[in-house]
Amino acid sequence: MLLPKLRHRLPVRVVRTGRQAARSAICLYHLGNDPNAHGWIVRALDRRPGVVVLHEIALHELFASLALAQGDVDWYLRAVERDGGSSAVKLARRSLAGLIPPLWETRPLELPLISGVLERAEAVIVHSRFAEERVRTAGYRGHIRRVPMPAPCVDLDERPAPTEEGPVICTAGIVNWTKRIPQLLEAFARLRRRFSGASLLLVGPGASSVNLDARLERLGLQRGRAVIDIGYVDADRLNQLLATSTVCVSLRWPTLGETSASVVRALSLGRPTVVTDAGWFSELPSSVAAKVPAGGELEVDHLVAVLELLCSDERLRSKMSDAAVAYVRRHHDVEATADEYASVLQLAA
Repeated sequence: MLLPKLRHRLPVRVVRTGRQAARSAICLYHLGNDPNAHGWIVRALDRRPGVVVLHEIALHELFASLALAQGDVDWYLRAVERDGGSSAVKLARRSLAGLIPPLWETRPLELPLISGVLERAEAVIVHSRFAEERVRTAGYRGHIRRVPMPAPCVDLDERPAPTEEGPVICTAGIVNWTKRIPQLLEAFARLRRRFSGASLLLVGPGASSVNLDARLERLGLQRGRAVIDIGYVDADRLNQLLATSTVCVSLRWPTLGETSASVVRALSLGRPTVVTDAGWFSELPSSVAAKVPAGGELEVDHLVAVLELLCSDERLRSKMSDAAVAYVRRHHDVEATADEYASVLQLAA
């Protein structure tokens, strides 16, 4: 979405995987936590500083994966010590021994491992106030620009049709523990006591990582009918599934400081959305997103109450839908995003 718009403002050359960015005035690096997608970008940043877009402000998983894949445990432990001191190193050793869960799952914001990236960044682009504050707290003294994630262009003609079966709840993205899938399944099972025909769509890969079949059996939910594991879909199919859902749910804890592309997409489609009250999600106005507490004993109870309210109140859903579309048009316009990127690049150059 961004690249064609940026090319109208600046001459842009795309550097393919593993290549080097020679003869450019400035380099723009996008970083997240996928070692396959971002590992070579880290190495390119090491060779030449540039403007860094932090899609997540905790990069612990990325650097742990890169270091451990090369057998460089010492580098990983030094990075952990830099962020958290000797006590964090003790935890990291226990984690590497399999005695406790990985620290990138349990303590990503306490141990973000971004110091090295920030030292090489000539400017930093983030998508939220939360991320901006975290980067500044990490000690970065350079230029930080908060630039909203652009929303995709979508067809708003498609709307959920009333059905006799019941409401459709949709959650999109990689299915894992941090998306609070176990909590969502428990809440959904309770929701079906009131809406017996309700269905839950899991759109994205990874269902096996949360022991989906065993959880469904324990909760008395039938796979393929009550809970439908759709897996990976392309953008057009994702738009269709989101647009025809009654409510979209995107929970996240612990957060990595990310902005959720699936939430921006759901809001652009006018879908009432439920999110975790943490990180960027907390910055969404309550008129477009209902928020549930992050973790804790009340998370599932709160989620059940919110889902019951949204599924039963068509007028409320309609108001949230209109507010969501207006909000995205006002705050997530791709032309405005491209203007901000061009401004930062020109400043850095």
